[in-house]
Amino acid sequence: MKKKINICQKTGLDAQKSKGWLGANKYLIMRRISQLSILFVFLLGPWFGIWIVKGNLTSSLTLDTLPLTDPYVLLQSFFAGHSIIKDALIGALIVIVFYLVVGGRVFCSWVCPVNIVTDAANWLRCKLGVQNKGGGITSKTRYWLLAMSFILAFVTGSVVWELVNPVSILHRGIIFGMSFGWGLIALIFLFDLLVVNKGWCSRLCPVGAFYSLLGKGSLLRVSAKNRDDCTDCLECFSVCPESQIIRPALKGQGSDIILDGNCTNCGRCIDICEPDVFSYTTRFKKNTTK
Repeated sequence: MKKKINICQKTGLDAQKSKGWLGANKYLIMRRISQLSILFVFLLGPWFGIWIVKGNLTSSLTLDTLPLTDPYVLLQSFFAGHSIIKDALIGALIVIVFYLVVGGRVFCSWVCPVNIVTDAANWLRCKLGVQNKGGGITSKTRYWLLAMSFILAFVTGSVVWELVNPVSILHRGIIFGMSFGWGLIALIFLFDLLVVNKGWCSRLCPVGAFYSLLGKGSLLRVSAKNRDDCTDCLECFSVCPESQIIRPALKGQGSDIILDGNCTNCGRCIDICEPDVFSYTTRFKKNTTK
């Protein structure tokens, strides 16, 4: 009897045949280079004494000149009643402007180190054929957690979320060392592998929820401009961390642009689509004729 192969196990095979392995994984490779390069720049100081960047993803100073601040953390600090220094405010504004251009959740796919962990869990889940559902956890849950993080900051007078934020814990831990933090990262890996498919990033993480709101009006977008060539293979739905955002642009009668703020601009749909339905564009180049 011929062994049945699920969608995720065959995803990208046709694209590899027509584009080659590199062509079918180019944006994935670029993302890993981006994530690891950012981490390496932070490591240069504490590990080798080369201080190009000081700090971490929450707050940093590049070449002793350019401040960068996570606006989500800064907003929590504001609700906690902390005084906001000028450099932190300038750093947050720089980050906000950047993500208003390229898309807020670009942070999730091109910067966040936890994305490597959750992608690994998804890859292994596919290889092992693990079948798991949402378990009642919807994508709206992350917005409730986002609101809760601000409420807790206001009530307690401290940035409570940063005590358990896996993004900060993993980034600081790799740079400065950590103990229990590895346990938290392992739990996220197992959660995505065995409990809920794409559970952490797509359903629970308030950081992603915050950046999705920030990126609603961003300039850089993914377009299904060649949607008439779609073969309904569903491979784009398989690889997309937010698959619900694809249908309006792919099957709708209006714009072919994916305008949902939850798009991470990861480029995987572009990579694995053999007929090249998807491509990067701007929100202004709308194709409404198809």
